[in-house]
Amino acid sequence: MADIIGPAFEQAIKLILGGNHDVYATVYRSIYIAGLGTFLACLWSIPIAVVLGLYSFKGKWVIKGIFNALIGVPTVALGLLLYLLLSRQGEFGSFHLLYTLNGIAIGESILVTPIIVSFASNALATADTQLRDLARTLGASGLRTNSTLIRETIWSIMLSITASFNRGFGELGIAMIVGGNFVGVTQVLTTAISVQINFGNFSFAVAYAIILMAIVIALALTISLIERLRQEDASIYRLHFWRGLGGS
Repeated sequence: MADIIGPAFEQAIKLILGGNHDVYATVYRSIYIAGLGTFLACLWSIPIAVVLGLYSFKGKWVIKGIFNALIGVPTVALGLLLYLLLSRQGEFGSFHLLYTLNGIAIGESILVTPIIVSFASNALATADTQLRDLARTLGASGLRTNSTLIRETIWSIMLSITASFNRGFGELGIAMIVGGNFVGVTQVLTTAISVQINFGNFSFAVAYAIILMAIVIALALTISLIERLRQEDASIYRLHFWRGLGGS
């Protein structure tokens, strides 16, 4: 195995550093669909999370339970459902989204919605009760109190968004079924790895895998570093914030 992995890894580094067009085009498409999918999901997921995390209403636990269960939805099952909906005979066939990057991005947005909703709503629901009580004591309205809690948990929400991006970035089932894995058109990192392994092109497969892991790890480390720096200044930030709230 070492005689395969070693040369493949060496060739992979050359492909990355050499600026291979196919490699970088595939990386761009992967970032595009994961970024667009996460952005679309945030448009409706964050408002839903705010409602579930900060308000009480009948049937709330059922809705939260559904979103928690959908976190583990099989991507191939979701990909098949989207394929049927986006095909010519499907309900949304007229939009011509099948075998397009935008079609994959829409699928990714549906896939990561439960992650953002569940993680963000839990963060808001478990926000420090002392902050909630203090805001009310200082005379803040319900809207102001909720906005304060959102600001206090913003990095927990950011972590849920980061996890969603990574989930979409490393997803295979939807990208393969909805995108069709057309080389130079809809092929992304995960589908490229699968195809290159089947063809025996281990150098390309390893190159794609290295880039995939490097981007995921770099993004996670960046968010963690920012969160650590933020925590170091948390006491100063809260002091100024609550002084401003008390003076309003």
